Amino acid sequence: MTEKIDFNDENSNTSNNPSFDSVLQARLSRRGVLLGGVSSVGTAMLGGAGLAASGVAVAAQPAASAAGKLGFKAVAKSLADTVVVPAGYTASVLYALGDPLTAGTPAYKNDGTDTDYEHRAGDHHDGMEWFGLDKSGKPSLSSVDRGLLAVNHEATTDEKLSSFFLHANGGASTLPRPAAEVDKETAIHGVSVVEIKKAGKKWATVPASSFNFRLTALSDNMQLTGPARGNALLKTKHSTDGTKSRGTLNNCGTGKTPWGTFLTGEENWAGYFFRSATDDAARADKSVVALKRYGRSQGAASRHGWESAGSDDKYARWNNSKLGTSTDGSDDYRNEMNTFGYIVEIDAYDKTKAARKRTALGRFAHESAAFGKPVVGQPLAVYMGDDSRGEYIYKFVSAKSWAAADANPADRITTGDTYLDAGKLFVAKFKSDGTGGWIELSTSNPLISGYAAYAFADQADICVNSRLAADAVGATKMDRPEWCSTNVANGEIYFTLTNNSNRRIEPANSSQAAPDSANPRVYSDIKNGSSTQTGNPNGHVLRMKEGTAGNAGTSFNWDVYLFGAESSAAPGTVNLSSLTDDQDFSSPDGLVFSPSTGIMWIQTDDGAFTDVSNCMMLAALPGSVGDGAKKTLSYTKADKTTVSVDTYVGKAPGDDKLKRFLVGAKDSEITGLCETPDGKTMFINIQHPGENTKMADIADPSKYTSQWPGNAGYGAGKRPRSATIVITKNDGGKIGT
Repeated sequence: MTEKIDFNDENSNTSNNPSFDSVLQARLSRRGVLLGGVSSVGTAMLGGAGLAASGVAVAAQPAASAAGKLGFKAVAKSLADTVVVPAGYTASVLYALGDPLTAGTPAYKNDGTDTDYEHRAGDHHDGMEWFGLDKSGKPSLSSVDRGLLAVNHEATTDEKLSSFFLHANGGASTLPRPAAEVDKETAIHGVSVVEIKKAGKKWATVPASSFNFRLTALSDNMQLTGPARGNALLKTKHSTDGTKSRGTLNNCGTGKTPWGTFLTGEENWAGYFFRSATDDAARADKSVVALKRYGRSQGAASRHGWESAGSDDKYARWNNSKLGTSTDGSDDYRNEMNTFGYIVEIDAYDKTKAARKRTALGRFAHESAAFGKPVVGQPLAVYMGDDSRGEYIYKFVSAKSWAAADANPADRITTGDTYLDAGKLFVAKFKSDGTGGWIELSTSNPLISGYAAYAFADQADICVNSRLAADAVGATKMDRPEWCSTNVANGEIYFTLTNNSNRRIEPANSSQAAPDSANPRVYSDIKNGSSTQTGNPNGHVLRMKEGTAGNAGTSFNWDVYLFGAESSAAPGTVNLSSLTDDQDFSSPDGLVFSPSTGIMWIQTDDGAFTDVSNCMMLAALPGSVGDGAKKTLSYTKADKTTVSVDTYVGKAPGDDKLKRFLVGAKDSEITGLCETPDGKTMFINIQHPGENTKMADIADPSKYTSQWPGNAGYGAGKRPRSATIVITKNDGGKIGT
């Protein structure tokens, strides 16, 4: 999820912007690109594209597929309020905000009067995984026409505290918040598991399925496991022994374990908590350092004001202030924030099994969790990114070595106990020669045990305050590490680095950072003809190759597979990957390799490029680390001296190895992707369409910046809804080939 504070004009209402043609011509003209044919590109895209019965625009005829090449014609950029896919493909809406998960839940009215969200699809569909079912309802690795989707529900579209599309009149924008509104908002967060079936060529959810369930921000079946379980840092009034957590929050990226469970990452959870203006003095201990490091200074307002809805415990928990007299926090919620920020493991097949928050994997703004290739007799490795500017890339290595029998265990969730509760946590440090190292985060490391800024007590303290431990060892501060994924062809690990508005040639404060080899670009990008975005506005995709020790190794090689940029940007300093008009993109976020085809899918959550195109998804056939060359970037400082930065750029993708496959609806993020095992059906999520709508316009649908998916013929009402779509190839083939 993009931090909307990255760019000051990111939330501008694009429906009031100049036409696509005029904006694009102005932008290309500034960069010295010939204007011939630019207007016709925009006209063909917006006016010439047909609208299929499903409400999804279809582009021109596809190119023939061939071995080693992507088999479709690239989709053009689009500012239309629809979802565009290549010709030869069909896409339709499958599962949207508010859709019922039980037989007794009424159809969604989509007018702000709906309730009972504990039995409906949540909001802001994000990461997602497929879990197959055979005809008898048993788990299946081969089923292609029946299965479960486990779907993250990250957040909700909001303005001035209120999740305004959920409430009839937009909701309350001042404190205290009404309890009924808060109850809706807490319920639309979390995770849903929904059964889906294919009948003929059509997919549909099964609302009466016994498999369906929700986890929300209030679900009371979350176990804390690993080194921090039972530690004083996790003790609350709700769990005085520090072994339980209530609910999961801000669920973003996902992962799937080798033993068949679902992993979900808790991302921007810190902003949901309130701290009083006098809390530092009330605490008077090292917890103040940790709270500030995780973005909760005293006096910080919460995102939705949930703590203001009443004295009931379910509201009081969002007040993170020290209010009690105990020494360990067991009589208030001073430690409640410490129970969020983990990778959570869920058995999608069995809703009776308590979910596990795996503290051994560290606590930060988690996106996805990607396993390195499992090798029998070797430990497992889990790769993770911390999605905030200047944060880090992590790896967890299990203490137990992988056993082939665990690929199909009798008890999936307890198998996770054996692999994810004991092991070593590492953080990455990138060197300027294209190599790097994994630094263990442990009290045995003198940089941690002797860290002056924060006194670590034990490994539990390191797991709860992983960012501080990574600070202590001098890890490389990255440009917002988001999703990661393992290349099924060669085991290399890819990370999206979405953007960073705080990169500067000469940093002016501690929140800014100078360019380095792994984050080498500092430049300006113009949006809407006037707004200047500085730093690394377009992001990049980095990859690493472990050394000969494999998953357990502590050394790696790396390069940058792709630099996001406009095709017209300067090739020597910005468009380092030589992207063309069919390939250019900004702010890579979601990242998934298809197990069936080997295609890497790159999804964007962008604010820098949205004057030219809505967010998008691209297909890529990448090479390997080291297939490109070293590039030296030179920057001029204020005193006219220069600073040079060496980076390593992967081989430029040709037109047949990187193409735009999809463009989303207005104001949406493209996120989450999974497939059936044969690669012939793809599921992706369209998150927060119309998010730039103003709360004051709630009564006038004509002022919504998006009306999707209602304008695609799905469901009641015109309020925009996050939704899962299903994509198939008309000839029945594999997606992208």
